[in-house]
Amino acid sequence: MTHTSTGAGPGPTPAGSPPAASPAGPAPTGRGRPGRGRSGRGRSRRADSQGRLAAALLSPTLAVLGVVIAFPIAVAVWDSLHTTSEELDADGLVVEGTRFSGLRNYADLFRGETGDRFLNALWNTSFFTVTTVVLETLLGLGMALLMHRAFRGRALFRASVLVPWAIPTAISALLWRWIFSADGVANAVLGREVLWTADGAPAKYAVILADTWKTSPFVALLVLAGLQIIPQEVYEAARVDGANAWQRLWNITLPMVKPALLVAVMFRMLDSLRMFDVPQVLIGTRKPSVETLSQLAWDEAMNLRFGPAAASAIALFLYIILAAYVFVRLLGADMIGRGTGK
Repeated sequence: MTHTSTGAGPGPTPAGSPPAASPAGPAPTGRGRPGRGRSGRGRSRRADSQGRLAAALLSPTLAVLGVVIAFPIAVAVWDSLHTTSEELDADGLVVEGTRFSGLRNYADLFRGETGDRFLNALWNTSFFTVTTVVLETLLGLGMALLMHRAFRGRALFRASVLVPWAIPTAISALLWRWIFSADGVANAVLGREVLWTADGAPAKYAVILADTWKTSPFVALLVLAGLQIIPQEVYEAARVDGANAWQRLWNITLPMVKPALLVAVMFRMLDSLRMFDVPQVLIGTRKPSVETLSQLAWDEAMNLRFGPAAASAIALFLYIILAAYVFVRLLGADMIGRGTGK
């Protein structure tokens, strides 16, 4: 007797037949959703469009940087690998020519008379950098602390502090040359005649004093900007806890102003490594006691020794890069006000 199924469920499945598909269809797996690929392609096209727009906007700046930076560096490297010499032709006439010399100009920087002059200039550059940056940091910090305090005549004091920084470096060096002349103010105050602008140790002191006076306001200005963002509530809480002025300076002011101070020190270090104006105008050229690497390269170029001049300039360029790398490597985390977590 045959029974007819009246229920909604499926009947028994014959042996060997495949299972019936579920009425709801296969369960979704999360892949192949409608619109997902189309949306991803749309975002990709927008990203490509933004990249092309950014490249178009940056291309003029990159072109200018290439002209004023990359091209002169490439020319200097090319000149440093060549030597300009004068030879006699078949008719006995002097002919100037340029020939490839490889690394000879760089090797000459460390041997013979040229090497002695280069090492002396390297020492002077390093000595002036360390001495002036230390003095400028201490004076700049002191001036910033004074400018940050509230007192009568603070605006006039701030304006007077910034005057040395506003004067062009060559004009500043010329003013100090008058001060350090044989009948100048410096000798009148000391009561004896010192040859400041001749050579020797007095010339070093004159360069250090003139450069420190000129650029200490720059450090003070950056440190003052860092002091402006320190909340007064921090100092008030420290006073309540019984901290004296020295403790507030050492434990609050210096740590919180450290990023701005390190930026100022780095800028001054890079500027001092290429010092040229102050010793050139104040003391003069070819003075062994104050000659810097910039002066050495300039003097070689003025005497038409372009190969050695370019080699000296490239050596200074590499020295500045190395100094900046070491400075940022050691103190870079503090310059942005946060640690590396290592």
